[in-house]
Amino acid sequence: MNQLEQLKQFTTIVADTGDFQTMKAFAPRDATTNPSLILKAVQKTDYQPLMAQAVRDHAALSTHDIIDQLLIVFGLEILKIIPGRVSTETDARLSFDTQGTVEKGRKLIGLYEAAGINRERILIKIASTWEGIRAAEVLEKEGIRCNLTLLFSLPQAIACAEAKVQLISPFVGRIYDWYKKSTGQEYTGADDPGVQSVKQVYNYFRKFGYATEVMGASFRNTSQIIELAGCDLLTISPDLLKKLEESSDPIVRKLSADASREANIEKISLDESAFRNMVNDDAMATEKLAEGIRQFSADTVKLEQLIEALR
Repeated sequence: MNQLEQLKQFTTIVADTGDFQTMKAFAPRDATTNPSLILKAVQKTDYQPLMAQAVRDHAALSTHDIIDQLLIVFGLEILKIIPGRVSTETDARLSFDTQGTVEKGRKLIGLYEAAGINRERILIKIASTWEGIRAAEVLEKEGIRCNLTLLFSLPQAIACAEAKVQLISPFVGRIYDWYKKSTGQEYTGADDPGVQSVKQVYNYFRKFGYATEVMGASFRNTSQIIELAGCDLLTISPDLLKKLEESSDPIVRKLSADASREANIEKISLDESAFRNMVNDDAMATEKLAEGIRQFSADTVKLEQLIEALR
């Protein structure tokens, strides 16, 4: 049994890609997309017709609205391949706009439902700013499930859990990147700060009975993935899925709800002021959250420019 097959015994595997062929090859249950992945996909010859179709079919709409239609086109194609859920991202430029994010989430769900897709199969991806978490809280109460992304710290995770968010995506690789650059040190296995961050979040959630799912994301190597065997979900890029499939080294479960319940963890009380202070005190979380929002916003602008060129 290869490592990917072993991992599927402990953890739900999610494809971190906009590439349909990859999904067919590795048979994940769910799939996640983001502006960067969609931008990368539509520049490939195979996927350019999808963008051209979205522009052609919705020529009367604004560029913003055509991007929403493009996201839905990709989501619908992905849902033909996977049995589970697809995550579709809101505009990162709304990351500090609670009402704007709520409206965008409702709009995206409405487009999926108009296409005949049950909202249970969709996760709306939102940056885990305070404003984003408040938007997700509103959407969840309306039965619109959310995936809170760009998550780098425990206070972000706790705020999401207390808002009864469906799922969070802590970014293992980007945490690792920051510490490696900051210290000049290489980290492997259980010593990896990104791995430690996700373990901390998982243990906290299971210790205190939060229902929010934890999905480790943004991996740089298979060691990080293997150290999180047993996490609720792991979203993995095509190249790392391939490496897992090519190895037969044994994998053992590293995370379990039973072990978490025995952990010696103190409960943290969070309001907006405490949240902002705790995130601000964490230089890594502050910098990576801001950088991630900037990156996704920039890639959305590039996507808009590609669409404008086709109009």
